[in-house]
Amino acid sequence: MLPGRLGLETARIPQADRHGLLWLSRGKLYVEDGSVRFTAAKGSELPSGDYGIPFQTVSLFLLGPGTSVSHDVLRLCARHHTGLLAVGTDGVRCYSAPPLAPDQSVCAREQVKLWSDLNGGRLLVARRLYALRLGELLPHEDITVLRGIEGARMKESYLQIARQFGINWQGRRYDRQNPDRDDAPNQAINHAATAVEGAAMIAVAATGTIPALGFIHEDSGIAWNLDVADLFRTSLTVPVAFAAVRAHEKDPQLGLERQVRRLAAKAFRDQDLIATMIDRIKEVFGVARNLA
Repeated sequence: MLPGRLGLETARIPQADRHGLLWLSRGKLYVEDGSVRFTAAKGSELPSGDYGIPFQTVSLFLLGPGTSVSHDVLRLCARHHTGLLAVGTDGVRCYSAPPLAPDQSVCAREQVKLWSDLNGGRLLVARRLYALRLGELLPHEDITVLRGIEGARMKESYLQIARQFGINWQGRRYDRQNPDRDDAPNQAINHAATAVEGAAMIAVAATGTIPALGFIHEDSGIAWNLDVADLFRTSLTVPVAFAAVRAHEKDPQLGLERQVRRLAAKAFRDQDLIATMIDRIKEVFGVARNLA
């Protein structure tokens, strides 16, 4: 037996050999006899009951609404490099950062190397990101030109998706000083974008990449998160927003933001969004999937 009141005090399983994310909500995460356990209440993803959690084989706990966690869990997870994040339902928000990064820095090192190569690497990643969004690798070598092409295609995408959902679309508008003045479709897009950015924050944290080092977005402190979130703008963000507008028109009693959150959570779950984001991050940096 290894020493230590909580057991297995020095044994650590490499991140590459672990399962990825474990979602827990509406229950209590605690330690008993050196083991992490979870008591699931009614309404949890799990049937009500008490479960033993093999925490050494998990990379990241995602703690949803209604979850409490004991000090011993934090101490034990920190020792074994198992991260914890407090998140919204199905990842529509990210409320905290993990105490420890993955045990390999390969994603972050590749990000910094490519980002710091102004004449080659940074543009290469930007073109890869646009290729994932637009379905083709554009030949242009000027980021301003790439942004212009993306902007024109997004206008057309908004129109097409609006037609699919029967939305009266008057164009993208966002008043940062008074967002409530926007029409319902624009408000819904704002809410959906916030939800997808929450999922991107989780994926960025899980890969240990650096939020501030974006390749298309530049000035924001979460520029890289925004780059990742934008990969799903036409496939998830806008469809969720417009579906929420339609649902809100049928049932105004349920607020528009709540409709967006509900539909976003279902889409995240159905499309395995956060795991897909993690794979996309590794893809654009040319990192093997079993790392980080």
